[in-house]
Amino acid sequence: MLKRSLSAQMTAPAALAPPAPPPPMYQTSVDTEKYAERDDNPVQRTREQPLSTFSIDVDTGSYANVRRMLSDGQRPPADAVRAEEFINYFDYGHAAPASLATPFRVSTELAPAPWNAQRQLLMIGIKGFDVPKKTLPPANLVFLIDTSGSMNSPDKLPLLKSSFSMLTKQLRAQDRISIVVYAGSAGLVLPPTPGDRQEEILAALDRLEAGGSTNGGDGIRLAYAMAKQAYLANGVNRVILATDGDFNVGTVDNNALETLVADQRKSGIALTTLGFGRGNYNDELSEKLADVGDGNHAYIDTLQEARKVLVEEMGSTLMTIARDVKIQIEFNPALVAEYRLIGYENRLLKREDFANDKVDAGDIGAGHEVTALYELTPVGSTAMRLPALRYAGSAPAVPAGGEIANLKLRYKRPGEDRSQLIETPVRRSSLRLVASEPMRMAASVAAFADTLRGGSQYDGWGWDQIIATARGLKLDDRWGQRAEFIGLVERAKVQIGEIGRVGPVVGVAVSE
Repeated sequence: MLKRSLSAQMTAPAALAPPAPPPPMYQTSVDTEKYAERDDNPVQRTREQPLSTFSIDVDTGSYANVRRMLSDGQRPPADAVRAEEFINYFDYGHAAPASLATPFRVSTELAPAPWNAQRQLLMIGIKGFDVPKKTLPPANLVFLIDTSGSMNSPDKLPLLKSSFSMLTKQLRAQDRISIVVYAGSAGLVLPPTPGDRQEEILAALDRLEAGGSTNGGDGIRLAYAMAKQAYLANGVNRVILATDGDFNVGTVDNNALETLVADQRKSGIALTTLGFGRGNYNDELSEKLADVGDGNHAYIDTLQEARKVLVEEMGSTLMTIARDVKIQIEFNPALVAEYRLIGYENRLLKREDFANDKVDAGDIGAGHEVTALYELTPVGSTAMRLPALRYAGSAPAVPAGGEIANLKLRYKRPGEDRSQLIETPVRRSSLRLVASEPMRMAASVAAFADTLRGGSQYDGWGWDQIIATARGLKLDDRWGQRAEFIGLVERAKVQIGEIGRVGPVVGVAVSE
């Protein structure tokens, strides 16, 4: 734009040259985006730490956000890459339960790790019971929309309005919608309105404009007040916060905002966060508010992603079928020398938290899938990562049944305070000769996340191996997600170059 203006000034008389147009307000720097610092999970020696405990996570925002960066020609900061959200972006076809009486089904698969046959990969799959859209309970939704000046960009408020319009068109007469906005102060744009009055809802969305500072705290308070006013005792009650996360006036302390949301979840109202935009995007806050608000976090970078999150996955986004879902797996030191949990670093729990029903954990929505991967090193393998201990005793005897591990899972049904327990042993006899196609896809996605973070965990597996593995799969790809994934890896290979490259990279996003 600037070059065109200068060219015009050089070729036309000064008196006739038009003034250079002002730069658009949405041109902002990438270096104010905020991501929580984290380190990869370490390799654990089974004899020292046989238990691994964590909360499930259904968020997918990290993958969509990183996709946006790569599409913009930027290298994502390492802390923007969360392996579990990359993995859970995709559907692996885990077996589903037969009825809502058992809200989800747990399955496992054990196979050689694609990057090192001397190690093994354990995939844990959880599939929630899928409730047809037409039978979903009535929904009381509050659209909490950031209309501050930082949202004045095509990839923010305009995309946000189009996204919520998609969701609005799915509503029924029994649903209720409120719209709350916040900038310098919070305001009510639409009181609780029946879902079949779509023209009225869409008109209220269309009138929204961006301007002012960002008082997110007041907006959250007003949104919960409206949710309580229209509360449905036997329905879905949820606030959907859409923002770039740039709270700069009012309650701006992250801990205070988290406490505010955590207190409100006790009233039975969940919080989903949808991230938009670039430049000042606060991923850290958006993800954390969803975690403490018993909701999920997604990032909307395109209308296609909006359709995926708010239309195709509407049931899992809105209806919770199991609360506070925790996983604890005990590895057998007689068969497993070492293990490593891939991702979930900010979801780790103390071992005593597993049986403590007062400790919050992630929720599963209708039809949701959750996938977790462990990399295991069998006893006697030449691929050990940790040095032998000088004073270690002899290895324990192998117990009868040849159990690799014992998987425990706790969850609460909606409205209940006591958790229920599911146990599933993982036996050595279940080891497959070759990983299934879904596991190979999950492994490729996990390796991609690691490569973006520096490529230190997967024994030299890099861009070419990831691409070849994903290309070789014959999985159904009706939504084009696998093809898009392959394209992203190819783009990253060109933009980033060989793993381990040192020195500055042009156009790199910088994490604070």
